[in-house]
Amino acid sequence: MFKKRANISLTSYDDLFETEKSREESQLEKVRMIALSELVPFQNHPFKVVDDEAMLRTTESIAQFGVLTPLIARPLEEGRYEIISGHRRAHAAEAAGLETVPVIVREMDDDAATVLMVDSNLQRENILPSERAFAYKMKLEALKHQGERRDLQEEGTSSQVGTKLRSDELLAEQSGESRNQIQRFIRLTNLIPELLDLVDQKKISFNPAVELSYMTAEEQKELLDAMDYTQASPSLSQAQRMKRLSQEGGCSLGAMQDILGEVKKGDLERVAFKTEQLRKYFPKTYTTKQMQDTIIKLLDQWQRKKAREPSL
Repeated sequence: MFKKRANISLTSYDDLFETEKSREESQLEKVRMIALSELVPFQNHPFKVVDDEAMLRTTESIAQFGVLTPLIARPLEEGRYEIISGHRRAHAAEAAGLETVPVIVREMDDDAATVLMVDSNLQRENILPSERAFAYKMKLEALKHQGERRDLQEEGTSSQVGTKLRSDELLAEQSGESRNQIQRFIRLTNLIPELLDLVDQKKISFNPAVELSYMTAEEQKELLDAMDYTQASPSLSQAQRMKRLSQEGGCSLGAMQDILGEVKKGDLERVAFKTEQLRKYFPKTYTTKQMQDTIIKLLDQWQRKKAREPSL
């Protein structure tokens, strides 16, 4: 009875993520029940496991029905296993109070494990720009290594540039993105974590973020200060100007403040105040949002007072 259920789950997973060859090989694999305490996350796993609404639904489902789709892991030393696919299921299973989960244990080298880890996670609907950036970078490196090893086994080994191009093309074909777009995503991995978080939060748009990734880490840190001072995020044209200043060695904090302080095309009717101008009127603990809400509230009170006053 148990084996029949396991085979159905395995076939369903393979139909989604694996090749015909791997489907044939998987028929020889067995599903094992492994303690969650023996499972460790994939090293440098780029996909975030967070307790959001989707995770809550997964946890509730697992609490009711169990883990229907087995995880995939590879054996490590000292009897532990590295999760290749199923990090979210493992987290949800632990939250649901399970002690063991079904796992397919598969011997895989680092590159093959990386490719499978990335492919299984890219099937998700909502993926953050930072997750996609690091996933593409990891998979591209793995494909390059695999290509280089194949070249060494064949006569007439091609150049390293040729291998890189073939890897780019293969990744583009498998991901449905253009080679140029993949490289643009990978550029985001050059952003400091604070700026990359703002990209994930949609406070900095993708195209400006790509341009900012060419700036040095120190310049990016100063950009955060400039953004806080001006209460503005860079547009594409502003990011391009900062990139040029960086390449010319003139991207200072003052220069970035001047660029961000310019009135943008869509903000011609906006009244803007610098944080320092308002800070003296509010408690030090107030956030920018609290100051804004208080100002709007006071303006509403002033408007109602003016409306009650008799007209001259």
